Amino acid sequence: MPVEYSGIRAEHVSVRSAVGLFDVSHMGEFIVRGPGALDLLQHMTTNDVRRLEDGQAQYTAMARPEGTLVDDLLVYRIDAENFMMVVNAGNIGKDFEWIAANNRTGASVEDVSSDTTLLAIQGPNAVETLAGLTSLNPGNIPYYHFVTGTLAGVKGVLSRTGYTGEDGFEFYFDCKESEPVWAAILASGKSHGILPIGLGARNTLRLEGKLLLYGNDMDETTTLLEAGLGWIAKLDKGEFIGREALRTQKAAGIQRKLVGFEMLGRDIAREHYPVLVDGAEVGHVTSGSPSITLNKNIGLAYLPVAHAAVGSTFQVQVRKRLCEAQVVATPFYKRRRTA
Repeated sequence: MPVEYSGIRAEHVSVRSAVGLFDVSHMGEFIVRGPGALDLLQHMTTNDVRRLEDGQAQYTAMARPEGTLVDDLLVYRIDAENFMMVVNAGNIGKDFEWIAANNRTGASVEDVSSDTTLLAIQGPNAVETLAGLTSLNPGNIPYYHFVTGTLAGVKGVLSRTGYTGEDGFEFYFDCKESEPVWAAILASGKSHGILPIGLGARNTLRLEGKLLLYGNDMDETTTLLEAGLGWIAKLDKGEFIGREALRTQKAAGIQRKLVGFEMLGRDIAREHYPVLVDGAEVGHVTSGSPSITLNKNIGLAYLPVAHAAVGSTFQVQVRKRLCEAQVVATPFYKRRRTA
């Protein structure tokens, strides 16, 4: 995935105002099958997979016994004995080994990442872009649901999901058909303002929506509760890996919290810049960038809970200067949802 095709700003604006096409085939896909598939996923992931219906997707995570994150991911329920997991690109091998080491139900787990292309079509004109390429009626697919069928003449899975803060879709299909499907979507979207989107705009878009990035905003040193993802840790669903540690932490209270902030001056907070409270270093910026939509400089960082309330101020060290920042409500940007 290139950093940019035509420029980060133009690509970012295209997704917010029209439509953009992303090649995110670097993501990983596992197929989980068999009578033990549901029980395996219930044991491995923190959200409640039993709540899913056929054709529904779920945002979730895998945790270690200590409650820290192995990865965040999506689970797709095809039917009671067939599921798909979508994991982060850098964690494919680690995640597959983690599942294999904890597979106590005998479910089959197959890594199909290398055979799968994943294209994301995101933005307010996404429905119109896809409507002429498929009979699947994309506008009728509810948020976080999916259908199986053909798009641009190619069979695959079309889900109403994404990583931009906009309405949109993701299409999973055989990698042998990658180029014709990419070309067909670009051709269909031409009259709707489509642009191919690179990694740079993908990052600025997801940050505005406070969509966390594994390896930056969370990892194996952070828990779901610290990252503000307690809503995908269903502690009352029954046993799962990491449950007891998360229950203990919730009862005791977290000591630090991931917050969104904006810079009070013109300085840009970048990843790994030190964060200070009352002159003492307490962490670092996990994600930071100018917000193209909001025309301000924003970021994410972990702060002690006592200093994490909206309106609290702290400092970010930009090179050798201490620059003022303020905790703000998140997400920074939120679209008007119509589906």
